[in-house]
Amino acid sequence: MLDFFKKTSSNCVIKAPVSGKCVALEDLKDGVFSEKMLGDGVAIDTTGDVVCAPCDGVITTVVPSKHAFAMKLKNGLEILVHIGLETVSLNGEGFTILAEVDKKVKVGTPIIKIDRAFIESKGISLITPVIIVGEQQCDLNKCAIGEQVTTAESSIIECKII
Repeated sequence: MLDFFKKTSSNCVIKAPVSGKCVALEDLKDGVFSEKMLGDGVAIDTTGDVVCAPCDGVITTVVPSKHAFAMKLKNGLEILVHIGLETVSLNGEGFTILAEVDKKVKVGTPIIKIDRAFIESKGISLITPVIIVGEQQCDLNKCAIGEQVTTAESSIIECKII
């Protein structure tokens, strides 16, 4: 009832939603991400086949083509996880939804399973951007660029809301 007495943290750590190598958005061959039209963040050149929640929050959206999901964190920050580049063209093939919209999840909760062999057979990249979206201004520390990261264990972004 008296939420204004509760101390809320404006800082958060975003973990890798999938294992692989962390790369800079600027290095992607997709202008929507490399030019940060949706927001800032990093991408994972994935080696895994299950994409998980990168932090605690609520799943707010799973797009109809199943290749992306959004989350809202307790501090109001919104995150988009976009599995692959040009994967919207698959119209949902190669993706299995494992979590429900409007449900609270913890970091590491499986959200979407990918059929790696099917998607790669179509010549489609599985590089997975993780983007901070929305109106809030953040100071981001992209702390894992160039490193191998592990699902739900490796920190990829440290974020302070300004």
